[in-house]
Amino acid sequence: MKPNDHTSIPAGATLHLRRALATDHAALADLWKRSVLATHHFLTPLAVDELYTALLQEYLPGVEELWLAEYGQSTAEMADAPTPGTDSVKTGKDAKPSADFPRPVGFMGFNWPQIEMLFVEPEFFGHGIGKTLLALTQKRAIAEVATLTLDVNEQNPAALAFYARMGFAVTGRSPVDGQGRPYPLLHMAWRQP
Repeated sequence: MKPNDHTSIPAGATLHLRRALATDHAALADLWKRSVLATHHFLTPLAVDELYTALLQEYLPGVEELWLAEYGQSTAEMADAPTPGTDSVKTGKDAKPSADFPRPVGFMGFNWPQIEMLFVEPEFFGHGIGKTLLALTQKRAIAEVATLTLDVNEQNPAALAFYARMGFAVTGRSPVDGQGRPYPLLHMAWRQP
């Protein structure tokens, strides 16, 4: 499939947001790898493989909340989008993966108020999925008068530009990533307008 070719989305499908289940982790890790290979050209193949393993074993199970976006049929409106920190999800507390489009198209994990990860399937870049996921945390931050924080690789200008468009500002820099590798991180923060 070519980037931004959405012919595989069922007609009339809407974007659903739900808490990820442990059974979603393998699909999310695979999505992560495709997204990283499309955007993190500075990572070596070995680093990608090591991070993939850590994602499955530590990072996905270790975040307080893990949300995913998927397409499916629904009468629910996006105005009823869930708020992180609650069990109020579009398809119910015990939501199951969509049978109409049985794979996630994006996901976000955080340890409140730090956004730890936000990744979108490359074929869906530029179609509002990352923005929709990020809006979940911004909605909660406004309600709690909190400041959202995140780290982004300095060598990933597309992600840096995305977060800047979403109102995040650079607050600092680290010369290495969280694993001590020579991939500088920019620390960013978002405060309600």
